[in-house]
Amino acid sequence: MDREALFGQAVEVLRENDRGAYTVPTKGLYPFQWNWDSCLTALGQAHVGERRAWMEIETLFAHQWEDGMVPHIVFHVHDEGHFPGADVWRTNRGKTETSGITQPAVAGFAVKRLFDRAQDKDFARAKAHALLGKIDRWHAWFYRVRDPENTGLVAIIHPWESGRDNAVDWDTVLAHVPTDGLEPYVRRDLQHADAAMRPTQDQYDRYIWMVQHFRALGWDNAKLHDASPFRVVDPGFNAILIRSCADLAALADALGEKDIAAANRAREEKGRDALETLWSEKHGQYVCFDRVARALVDSASCGGLLPVFAGVPEARIKALARRVANLARRVSYIVPSHDPDDPRFDAKRYWRGPVWLIVNYMIADGFRHAGETEAADAIARSGLALIDRGGFAEYYDPRNGSACGGARFTWTAAMVLEFLQYDMEEALC
Repeated sequence: MDREALFGQAVEVLRENDRGAYTVPTKGLYPFQWNWDSCLTALGQAHVGERRAWMEIETLFAHQWEDGMVPHIVFHVHDEGHFPGADVWRTNRGKTETSGITQPAVAGFAVKRLFDRAQDKDFARAKAHALLGKIDRWHAWFYRVRDPENTGLVAIIHPWESGRDNAVDWDTVLAHVPTDGLEPYVRRDLQHADAAMRPTQDQYDRYIWMVQHFRALGWDNAKLHDASPFRVVDPGFNAILIRSCADLAALADALGEKDIAAANRAREEKGRDALETLWSEKHGQYVCFDRVARALVDSASCGGLLPVFAGVPEARIKALARRVANLARRVSYIVPSHDPDDPRFDAKRYWRGPVWLIVNYMIADGFRHAGETEAADAIARSGLALIDRGGFAEYYDPRNGSACGGARFTWTAAMVLEFLQYDMEEALC
C-alpha cells in the first residue's frame, strides 16, 4: 500500500474511535478507555495532533486511585455490550467507576516519547511536568504492593493485568484458581468476535472468580497480592515497567525533578538486574516465574522477548535477536505471541499464537535502541505487511496474516503511524 494512503487510513481509524478526551480500542467489543491502549494510542495521535495526544494520557491519570494505582479500565459511559462492566467490578473509587486491577505501565515511556518529539516544547514541558509525579506514584505503588519481598520484580495478580489475557504462560497457574461459588454471568465478547479467537469458557470462569474474590476483599491493594492464587512475575510486564522507570528518570532529570529521577533510576537498575533470574537457556529467552509454586514457567511466549525493550545486556539482546530470527523461519509474519512448535500454540486464539503490532513495536524499539537494526527493521516490515493482508485488525494469524479479533483497531493504527515514522527517520539518515 502507498505510504501516504496508509497514513491516511490509520488516521481515519484513530478518528473513528475518538470519544473526545479518550479513545476506545474499537467499536462494540471494547467501548471504554483501557490503560495501556490509551498510552500507546497517544503515540499515534501525536502524529496528527500533539495536544490531543497529551489529553489521552491526562484523562487516564485523572482516574488514578489514591494509593497510586492506575486502573486498567475507566468506565466513562454506560454500555452493556462489554462484560464485566462497572456493575461487576464495583470498586467505588471515584465519581467515574473503574476496574480494580491495573495494566502494563507503559505511560513513562509514552510520555517521554511525546516530550522528545514535541514541536511545542513549552506546552509539552508543562504537560509532562504535571504527569511526572502521577506516573512516579504509580511506579512506587507497583514496588510497594506487588514486590513484597523486595526482589526488584513485580507480580501480576490477574491475567488481564498482563495485557496478554489468555497466554499459554498462565495455563498451569490458572489451573489452581478455583471456580467454586462463581456467580452466573453472560459473556459479551462473543457477540462481537469469533469464539475460536477468544479465551475459552473455562479460562473466563477463572478470570471472573478472581474479580469476585478481590471484590469481596474491598479491592484493598494491601491484601490482594497475598490473597491471589495467581501471582506471576511476567518478564514482559516487568520489562515495560523497567523501561518506563528509565524513561521517567531521564524525563525527570530534564525537568529538574532530581528526587523522582533518582527513585526511578534505582528501580530501573534493580529491576534490570533481577530480570536475569527469569532467563531460560532451554528456550533462549526469558520466561515467567510462578510465585505460588516458586518455579519458572515452561512457556516460550512473546512476553519473554519483551525484555529487549528494557535494555538487557548485549549477550541477551543477541540471543533474543536469534530467537526472533528462528521464529521468522517458522511463520510467515512475526512476532507470534507463542512458539509455533509448542502443541499449545493456536494461530488464531487471542494471545496463544497471533501477532500483535503493539508487541512488535516494543520489541522493535528495543532492538533499534540496542543497535540491532536488522532485527528491528524485519519486525517493522512484517507489521506493515500485515495491514496489506488483514487491515487494521486487533491481531493476526502469523501463518497467513489473516485478520483476527476486533476490526478497525485503534492501537494497531497508532503503531502503523509509528512504524511509518521510523521509515521516515531512516530515510533522513
